[in-house]
Formats: sequence, C-alpha cells, structure tokens
Amino acid sequence: MRTHREQADVPAPDGPWNEIVPGLWMGGHEFRGLSGRLESAVAGRQFDLVQTLLRLPGHGPDPGVEHHVWPIPDGPLDGTQLAGVIRLAEAAGEALDGGRTVLVRCYHGYNRSGLVVAHALMRQGRTAEAAIRLIRSRRSPWALHNDLFVDYLRAGLATARLLEELAE
Repeated sequence: MRTHREQADVPAPDGPWNEIVPGLWMGGHEFRGLSGRLESAVAGRQFDLVQTLLRLPGHGPDPGVEHHVWPIPDGPLDGTQLAGVIRLAEAAGEALDGGRTVLVRCYHGYNRSGLVVAHALMRQGRTAEAAIRLIRSRRSPWALHNDLFVDYLRAGLATARLLEELAE
C-alpha cells in the first residue's frame, strides 16, 4: 500500500482545492504556492459545508460554517471508519442537491478526501473508474494514489465495510 507518509516524492498540490464537479471541491491543508513554498490552505466562508478528514488547528472553517470532522488514517480503515466515509459522502450529496457548496479535505487533498468525493460521485451514478479518472484530472494525477482506497472504491464501500467488519 502506498500512502503519503511512505512516499516522500509525492508532491504537494499546486492549489488549496479544486472543483471536481459543480459545487463539490476537494482539497487539503497545505499546497505549493506560486513562490514554490508550502502554504497553508485555510477555509473561511468560501464553502457552505466543509468536511475534514484530518483536522489541523488554524485551518478553519469560520464560525457558522457547517463542519463535519471524521479523522481517518491514510491507510487501512475499519468498518466504523468506512461507515463514516459513507455518511460524509451522503451528506455531501445532500448538500449538493440543495444547491450548497462542499469542500472535502485531508492533508494534501489526495487520498482521504478522494475516497469521500469518489463515493459521492459514485452515488450520483458514476463508476469507480470514472470517478477516479475525474478526480485525478481535476485535482491531481496524485489523487487516490493509495491503492487500498482505490480497491475500496472498486469493491464498493458498503462491501468493503462488510468485509472489514467480518475480519474484526
């Protein structure tokens, strides 16, 4: 399994967040700015809903912005963690259906956020492969480079959750 911690050559993204489909954004907590230096990505009031999979102090959102926090590792997930990912994707879809803007974020905005965004896209009818391709084209070729998360998406998160719970 590949994760950002195991691969020092994974580059920081070029921007704080990217729009994957209208109203659905994917991002992280840091990015490489125009100067070439790492900068903090701070969500203020740009989004109606912010979903955070890795919480770092000082990265927002502003008070009054709906904020869902579900810390998960960039690695194997248990059934409870997968259930949370499914709930976040459902909440993102409901917000989009209501005309709201959504940011899903993790550290770089590649894997954990990609898992939630891909599942939200799959709930809208896209295949796992189509969702992964779209995310990589809109966010970064490095998005969803965690092979285990790609396997979860290909199997379906509900199936992956059931298998993880059976293994416990």
